[in-house]
Amino acid sequence: MTMKEVAKKDEAPPEKGAEAVGVPWKSMSLGQKFGYMARNVTVEPMVACYIMPSVLAALATQNLNLEKACRVNLAYPDDVCTALAARNTSAFHEEELAVQKLVAGMQSWKTALQSGLPAVLILFIGAWSDRTGLRKPCMLVPIVGEFLTSISLIICTYWFYELPMEAAGASEALWPALTGGWFAMFMGIFSYIGDVTTVESRTLRIGAVNVFVSLGIPIGMALSGVLYVKIGFYGVFAISTVCYVLSFVYGVVCIKEVPRPPSTSANLQEKKPQPKPTIFASVADFFALRHISETFKVAFKKGANNRQQRVAVLMVIVMVVIGPMHGEMAVMYLFTRYRFNWNEVQFSMFSTYSMLTNLAGTMVSIGVFSHLLKIDDALVGVMSCMSKILASFVYAFASTDWMIYLAPLVEIVNGTSFIAMRSIASKLVPTDELGKVNSLFGVCEALMPLVYGPMYSSVYAATMNTLPGAFFLLGGGLTIPAVILFLWLYTEHRADRKRVEEEKKQDLEKPSEGSEAPRGLDNGAFETERM
Repeated sequence: MTMKEVAKKDEAPPEKGAEAVGVPWKSMSLGQKFGYMARNVTVEPMVACYIMPSVLAALATQNLNLEKACRVNLAYPDDVCTALAARNTSAFHEEELAVQKLVAGMQSWKTALQSGLPAVLILFIGAWSDRTGLRKPCMLVPIVGEFLTSISLIICTYWFYELPMEAAGASEALWPALTGGWFAMFMGIFSYIGDVTTVESRTLRIGAVNVFVSLGIPIGMALSGVLYVKIGFYGVFAISTVCYVLSFVYGVVCIKEVPRPPSTSANLQEKKPQPKPTIFASVADFFALRHISETFKVAFKKGANNRQQRVAVLMVIVMVVIGPMHGEMAVMYLFTRYRFNWNEVQFSMFSTYSMLTNLAGTMVSIGVFSHLLKIDDALVGVMSCMSKILASFVYAFASTDWMIYLAPLVEIVNGTSFIAMRSIASKLVPTDELGKVNSLFGVCEALMPLVYGPMYSSVYAATMNTLPGAFFLLGGGLTIPAVILFLWLYTEHRADRKRVEEEKKQDLEKPSEGSEAPRGLDNGAFETERM
């Protein structure tokens, strides 16, 4: 079998469904669109099997850190640590405070390790992915990293008293950092979706991936507390390990690489056969600094419709939208444990409820706002950010269980800001530049835990005795710039639509003697949404 045949065998098939028989995407009903998506499922099951075990193990990992901090690092008596684990903290308030401060302190350097290295690696990964046209390695390698993390945590559990809390923290952060983690995974996923979808269907496909992520998270959260109580550390980490294996196998077998553009293939055929580079040469080329400069040049190059400014604005939106999420994740369990005296099961049930509420809001936003009402992606982002800002007050001042359960309803459409900015970004650039642009977005995401994680941990530690939920108010205030920037993008989109209508009007007024096709926006990869 020739190399050409091998490549053809592993190529991603074209999208199937109504469009394949000539029915335009915009002419499909909502049911036809969901049927179309079901027939074109690609990365979604792999994403769910990657996200679910990661969330499933998160609660057990936090408890492992708390247990090691109490029993190993601080060397408290077993009866004290057992009482703290059972949430009988009335007689051990000082001990609980010391344990939480020790864990919160470790969170700072663990976040730096878990996010700093991927922030650098993802620039090289995105450039390499665009050069080679390969997206699967960007999705598969992070799965290997999470698999190694699960194995390492099992080892830390086996040698519980021999290995301190810092060993578990390093195991949790090191392997994902070396393999790119969630940042490389999502960069590969959204670049792949940009390759295999049409511009018109991209918003819904990105929404579908977000739905699978939203499904994986509540399932993992719902099971995390119950499984931890029933089967302990070994059982939870073993289940996570098996899920990562299944996700990896699905990715290898079921996901096909997208064929390279014809022009690129032709150029490769015209070139004379080149000797196979050595491993050292391949590694040196992968980490060549020129690829970083190329990434920034491509992402920020000037283009039609204020492309340069829009990419910069989207990068700022990524930072102010993703940042509070990472900050809250770092201290949310500690907050509910201290403020409401919750145990693992209570926290997992609330987290499940919160994510299911978010999932319902996401589906309504995609189905109603985007599909039926044709609301612009930027306006959807505005509504999402406003719900986040309002909910921050409910979270911050909640004093009873029912009050904090009200907060997810207030921010029910918060998750759609992620879909909105990804959709806008994917329509700004052609597919052969998606890897570089998505890698820059990944850098922004990777850097945010470095900023927001320590910031939220510091604010939480400083306000535990006065207003434990003060970090929510901080997040709400830092989300305000996203509202302003989404509104600016909306004004840009309105100007685009007006320009397109004027061009169409001019084309209709021209003599019909020519056969010139109607002209749209100069950037063919960009499609504006009608409101």
